[in-house]
Amino acid sequence: MSDARPVRYGLDVATTGEWADPGVLVELAVSAEAAGWDGFFLWDILLPEGDETTPVADPWIALAAIAARTQRIRLGALVTPLPRRQPWIVAKQVATLDVLSGGRVIFGAGIGWKADEFTRFGREAAPTVRAEQLDEALRIVDAAWRGDRISVSGAHYTVEDVILYPLPVQRPGPPIWLAAGWPHRRPLRRAAHGDGVYLMTDNQATRQRLSPGDVRGAVAAINSLRGEGSGFDVAVNAATGDLGATEARAAVQELVDAGATWIVELTPDTLDEHRALIARGPVRVNERAASAPNG
Repeated sequence: MSDARPVRYGLDVATTGEWADPGVLVELAVSAEAAGWDGFFLWDILLPEGDETTPVADPWIALAAIAARTQRIRLGALVTPLPRRQPWIVAKQVATLDVLSGGRVIFGAGIGWKADEFTRFGREAAPTVRAEQLDEALRIVDAAWRGDRISVSGAHYTVEDVILYPLPVQRPGPPIWLAAGWPHRRPLRRAAHGDGVYLMTDNQATRQRLSPGDVRGAVAAINSLRGEGSGFDVAVNAATGDLGATEARAAVQELVDAGATWIVELTPDTLDEHRALIARGPVRVNERAASAPNG
């Protein structure tokens, strides 16, 4: 196995309620870059939980504003429910953002977890159908970013003789992280063929917070699927805002030792707590991700 990838540290950032103001999101991103964070990732949801009058920001408009005000930090949405969107529009949005940011986009995609974001708009909500749509859509996005002429007549999408420009700065396209919930194997198989996996916050069988052991199991499964590969990321959530320095370092170190290459801090309960977490900076640890997929 080749050397492990460097560990990077990002932020999971809400787009609802207090976070729905794009100006606030830009403020947080600028502060995050100054404090040494490596990534700034927005939620991509359409409908809020609970009070339906709670505002929800569009992540791609906010990310464009963030790209214009930052220089280094990686950007993206974790994760975009690609079956909820038209893949050719997403391909153009992400490519344009990659150009604007100078090649800093990471594209996170999945089938979506909020069924009402499909059913309430007359869309198919069955996970098996959304999985088929995701696979078809990813092929369209990949072809668009490569600059290929696209002609598709699939079960869910039809594209007739189209080339989509601009091309993204990153070639052949921005890294794609695919969402997967441990211990489900089909999403892991899909993710293993991409550039990275974003492991969902909870174990899908126990509904408990993903443990280092769960991460290790997911990483082992990906290693078995990828064989000798390179450049693969494992993004895992952490919540260290309420922990002391020693406890926070220990928690992050366990995830890194289990194979995480990105530690993505969850959004705290309040905006003030989020500002404090961002200003504190990432909890950096020894980069001993020996179990990580080859990279």
